[in-house]
Amino acid sequence: MERVGAARDLVLGYVRALNAIDQAMRVEIPSLERLADVVGLARSRRIGRRDHIGTYSYTVHGAGCRFVSDDGTEVDVDFAADGSEVFNLWRLRGYGLSLPEPLEATDQDMRSAVRSLRPLLNEVRPGWFSVAD
Repeated sequence: MERVGAARDLVLGYVRALNAIDQAMRVEIPSLERLADVVGLARSRRIGRRDHIGTYSYTVHGAGCRFVSDDGTEVDVDFAADGSEVFNLWRLRGYGLSLPEPLEATDQDMRSAVRSLRPLLNEVRPGWFSVAD
């Protein structure tokens, strides 16, 4: 059970980091209505596909973006068609391993942790999760 608790802390840390990125990006890009708009701004060449804004560097990819804080913590997120932020276990694992004090959790522990965090998190399709409104 202790491992599931550590995985739960990892998932909650990812959600907090994602919220911090959203807030920081909105401060740096006042026209940003939601984090998913970073992808559209990059595609329209109003911002670069890779850059450093505030305390984060970012790289826009396919359906999402990878953000790296100045301390090296990575948050990779995809965006659904409606602009909501979605992530999977692979992204959670990458986040955990990038922390200053890395946290590693098994897929099974992370699945249990995500299930324990309902209704905070929704499974939007098998293996993909979003933060509930």
